[in-house]
Amino acid sequence: MKSAFRKISRVGSLTGGTKWYLSDDCLLAARRMMYAVEYRRFYLRDLEYIMVWPSRLWLWRLVILEVLFLVLAAVFWQRVNFTAGAIVGGVGLAWAAKELALGPAAVARIRTTGAIVDLPLVARTRRARKVLATIDGAVRAARGEVEQPTAPETSAQPAEPFAQTNSETPSGTASIRDATQTNGS
Repeated sequence: MKSAFRKISRVGSLTGGTKWYLSDDCLLAARRMMYAVEYRRFYLRDLEYIMVWPSRLWLWRLVILEVLFLVLAAVFWQRVNFTAGAIVGGVGLAWAAKELALGPAAVARIRTTGAIVDLPLVARTRRARKVLATIDGAVRAARGEVEQPTAPETSAQPAEPFAQTNSETPSGTASIRDATQTNGS
């Protein structure tokens, strides 16, 4: 029997992580913390927005850990030998290159009709576009929206030139006056 849910994303952490599943009518987050699993269900018809942005701490984490690797490499170079320092420094530089290649870490916020939830949707921002496109397609299908045509339809009626009916009042002041009268001012 095939499951109705399909996995669309996984974000790992030291104590567990979050797996995201998508079905025809909902988005499910399974957040694992050690031995417990917490489930959050977001109905697609209630989703207002999902926002993903780069983490501000990503660059600081990169810089601080790289400095620690380089200090450790210098200590090994001075105390042990050149080879040990070069290995530790090489590992540090390889790690920094990998982090830069993967791009910034991501932070996500999901807003539904009744709640705002901050859960990690993707680990890196470069993957966010693909996951959000998948969720967007499911939301459109759940709400019954059809794809809008990309080219605007042309009107069958020819454009009529603007004719000012009252020569005493310009068109801009008439609309402002009407707006102030409807506001009660």
